[in-house]
Amino acid sequence: MPGELNMLAVILAGGLGKRMRPLTESVPKPMIEVRGKPFLQHQFELLRSFGIRRVVLLVAYLGEQIEKHFGDGSALGLHLAYSYEPEPLGTGGALKNAAAMLDREFLLLNGDTYLAIDYAGLADAFRDSEAMAMIVAYENSDARVPSNLALTADARVAAYRKRDPRGLTHVDAGVIALRREVLAEIPAGSKCSLEEEIFPKLIERGEMKAWVTNEPFYDMGSPAGLEALAARLG
Repeated sequence: MPGELNMLAVILAGGLGKRMRPLTESVPKPMIEVRGKPFLQHQFELLRSFGIRRVVLLVAYLGEQIEKHFGDGSALGLHLAYSYEPEPLGTGGALKNAAAMLDREFLLLNGDTYLAIDYAGLADAFRDSEAMAMIVAYENSDARVPSNLALTADARVAAYRKRDPRGLTHVDAGVIALRREVLAEIPAGSKCSLEEEIFPKLIERGEMKAWVTNEPFYDMGSPAGLEALAARLG
């Protein structure tokens, strides 16, 4: 196994889980059980296998259940901290709300996506780059899901579009490495989407690069995705 990866992981775990209702009316989406344990635990164990020990959870809807279950993370060999949104702030707003808890560099993961990549390799590539952001880009040659990224020859992100896949070749796989300076772009105390408001600015300035992978990602935020993830982990 890899050695200690001294990089903070931040997990977006505050979504409403609308696609998984009625289950998520009483259980936060990241706490839905997969193979006998909460999804988040699978994510924690994957990160821990690369030596990641420090995790900040960005929580909102039913977030108290997550903290009650995992506590400070010591039972899993982790150091967990929690940042609660006072109201729904979007991905960017949730991150800005946790600014005081963030390192100079960190990994940001979706709390409903399982991606078994080489996290140490991603961290090394990001630290060696001059980029403000390095997004994990799934090479979508089989078109298993609609593409939402276009890359240049030197692996810079040229476009990020969620609603129009024409001309796009890769998919945001749910993990991105960021530098803390990116938070300066996010207005304090208001709702903000990283994908729709911040990423376009970084792309326009050539400050977002891609770390390309052929490793499939599993989105457990839908019944079909949850079934596929359970098969993957079985």
